[in-house]
Amino acid sequence: MKRTLTVVSAGLRLPSSTRMLADRLAHAVGEELELRGSQVDVNVIEVRDHAHDLVNHLMAGYPSPELRRAFDAVAGADGLITVTPVFTASYSGLFKTFFDCIEDTALVDKPVLVAATGGTGRHSLVLEHALRPMFAYLRAVVMPTAVFAATEEWGSDNGSQGPLHRRIQRAARELATEVERRETPTVDDPYDDPVPFERMLGDG
Repeated sequence: MKRTLTVVSAGLRLPSSTRMLADRLAHAVGEELELRGSQVDVNVIEVRDHAHDLVNHLMAGYPSPELRRAFDAVAGADGLITVTPVFTASYSGLFKTFFDCIEDTALVDKPVLVAATGGTGRHSLVLEHALRPMFAYLRAVVMPTAVFAATEEWGSDNGSQGPLHRRIQRAARELATEVERRETPTVDDPYDDPVPFERMLGDG
């Protein structure tokens, strides 16, 4: 069976530790799914590439074609990996804006792995007091293991024996299990069944 993972990375710099963590998570989940007999496609959305379109969408209420494709990639994914840097003890504003703009039904019953990066491990509580409640509100199925990577862990993580690697592998197994349990979602096209103009006039 073919499965699709969508990764939403809200890092701002190049290179970005947020993107590094996102890639490691996507690789681990992909390996888990392949071991279970699935083919895996991975779509990566760099939120910073859509910053201007997100602001325009907030103002006008219509996404650009590129932003529409990003929203569809999220809605149509079998599993979602989301990674944000920590700003002022919470997720970044750009990360929140992306999920403010997406349709409020896009994440219903969707398996989501949440992750974050920050300068110190003291920021890891952002996963529980900010990210998990937001995705619960959107009615997603949030994995029990959330992954936080502090700056010092990138240099000290001892390969397959390090704590960061173990958290990534545990979270990957959880997401792969939830993806495997579900049918691939379908994305409805709002233009497939338009409201006739005569009915719109009549309702007015």
